[in-house]
Amino acid sequence: MLTPGNVHDCKVAEACLTALPPTSHLVADKGYDSQKLREWLEDRGTAPVIPPRSNRKVQYAYDKTIYRERNVIERMFCRLKDWRRIATRFERNIINFMAAIVLAAAVIWWL
Repeated sequence: MLTPGNVHDCKVAEACLTALPPTSHLVADKGYDSQKLREWLEDRGTAPVIPPRSNRKVQYAYDKTIYRERNVIERMFCRLKDWRRIATRFERNIINFMAAIVLAAAVIWWL
């Protein structure tokens, strides 16, 4: 799901995750630390592996071993951001932008 630059990803996380089958864990960064998302994940049967923000009154525990695996996803986004056209969202048309991402992913996978 592609959102405007001024919309936080946490607002559409539930809609994106609804399209996927439930998993045992969901790994996310501190930006996804919201009570609503945590409760929705737990109702779905998914354990949230989200570190709490430092200013949160209730500090939730999370599995640090599983959280370390998040670097694989972060490296993938960094590889995509090597492409200036994608990092700056040069394409304003959603179809062209998604096509650029697919093309970049295919080249990255091939190399």
